[in-house]
Amino acid sequence: MPDARVQAAIDNWAPRMVSQGIDYNDFVRTTAKIERWDEWLDAWCDTAELHLGLAREAEADGRELTAGEAFVRAALCFHFAKYVWVLDGDRNRDATERARAALYEAHRLLDPSAERVQAPLDGAEIVANLRRPPGVDRPPLVIMIPGLDSTKEEFFNFEQVFIDRGLATLSLDGPGQGETGFQLPLRHDYEVAVAAMLDSLHGRDDVDLDRVGAAGVSLGGYYAPRAAAFEPRLRAIAGVAGPLNFGELWDDLPMLTREAFVFYSRSADEEAGREAALRLDLDGVAGRIAQPALLVTGKLDRLIPWESTKRIADQAPNDLHLLCTRGFPMCNNVAYRYRPLLADWLREQLT
Repeated sequence: MPDARVQAAIDNWAPRMVSQGIDYNDFVRTTAKIERWDEWLDAWCDTAELHLGLAREAEADGRELTAGEAFVRAALCFHFAKYVWVLDGDRNRDATERARAALYEAHRLLDPSAERVQAPLDGAEIVANLRRPPGVDRPPLVIMIPGLDSTKEEFFNFEQVFIDRGLATLSLDGPGQGETGFQLPLRHDYEVAVAAMLDSLHGRDDVDLDRVGAAGVSLGGYYAPRAAAFEPRLRAIAGVAGPLNFGELWDDLPMLTREAFVFYSRSADEEAGREAALRLDLDGVAGRIAQPALLVTGKLDRLIPWESTKRIADQAPNDLHLLCTRGFPMCNNVAYRYRPLLADWLREQLT
């Protein structure tokens, strides 16, 4: 029988993993082998290795599309091996780097124009992946903002929803996220990362920097409104399942989420993590959001209660709020509803 952490991961994140591109049968087979949380990372890395082997075999046979798709699956398996698995920092980092490497192999085969972009911040660097729609000279740009336990490597399939609508995407690893998290801890004022990345893009003519939006999911649903409140270069933002105040939810958060927050914020212990989480607060900040804002939440969300997202909407002066009544955590069980909605809406706002 799975221990409490394994069962929590299965119960809370199965729809998310499948909607992001984990094969459902892989999910069933891999999780069926896991009884203890310390086994999670190795089990998913084994599944990732399976897809790496398929990718290399297909490429050797000249089947580049098949190989690229397998590299994406491998990247996702490596990512979800460590997304809230923080028992060993070195092994977490190794899986992060392997996810990054697999995704760049996928870019090489599926989207050779994809580009790694870096920007200086606080003596370190933040990193993003830029992708552009084919046949569009200066497309609007959507900055895609991960949450607490997601990274740019998780977004390949989500990016495609925007790219298919003529929008460029910039999936960002900000402080405390993915490979940037090795250098910079999680912070409440995410606008500094968005500003640094926009500064680094200044002068480019292959994206339209006068038409920039942002889309964030989960804790990214806090980061995107926070960035909009202080960064006027954002013209519109969309957020999914963002909290008004993350710390207020602390006691009801899953154990894995609390442990991950302590790790990525580099807090000394859980109580210090709680104090850091309380600084992620949009109360009194959301009223500064002058841009159009679309906020999405699910009434069945067990992680971020829909009422918390609704409180952001109540304060944001120009918001449009959608409640997905059947939405589980981050509405991933109804991704077919919210993803096209976000992409269509941002396209309308930016064009």
